[in-house]
Amino acid sequence: MTVRIGHAVTSGTFSLDGQTFDVDNNVWVLGDDSECVVIDAPHDVDAIVRAVGGRRVRAILASHAHDDHVRVAPDLAEATGAPVLLHPADRVLWDMVHPDRAPDGDLTDGQALEVAGTTLRVLHTPGHSPGACSFHAPDLGAVFTGDTLFAGGPGATGRSYSDFGTIVESIRTRLLTLPPQTVVHTGHGDSTTVGAEAPHLDEWIARGH
Repeated sequence: MTVRIGHAVTSGTFSLDGQTFDVDNNVWVLGDDSECVVIDAPHDVDAIVRAVGGRRVRAILASHAHDDHVRVAPDLAEATGAPVLLHPADRVLWDMVHPDRAPDGDLTDGQALEVAGTTLRVLHTPGHSPGACSFHAPDLGAVFTGDTLFAGGPGATGRSYSDFGTIVESIRTRLLTLPPQTVVHTGHGDSTTVGAEAPHLDEWIARGH
């Protein structure tokens, strides 16, 4: 069966450091007709379940643990029976959202996740948060970057547990080294490509965000 990338957008809020913002989040569902993985679980569990469409969910992958990316992860795990996987460096953020419910397993750099006959490779890409991860699907020519890389630049680094120098290094060494035609599927907003973003790295460094 053919592996495909599904997509849903859910709306809600993001809160950190005493501030709250309205946000729209992308949810990515990668799989075939029988099984899939879900990347991020924001705001609306019913919308994600609809995107899954009755398939077996192998795992719920958290690109990072800001509340707008993991708010309904426990509910989605209960609805689907799938484990929630998170890089342990983001546990401090997870615990702010779900103090009484731990993730089910760890994401590790270089880890290979198999779904529907294809491989997702975990890339630890810290900076937006300590445990931020991207997921590279080389067979599909795609990478799912969470809030590490967007169309137009890096994710935000002006809040607790973030660092601009770190995110630039992650983008430079882990993402912009992928083939230029690789499609970048982001945590918010439109997709882009590695080739479209790579020429602008020095501009981002000069502007500092």
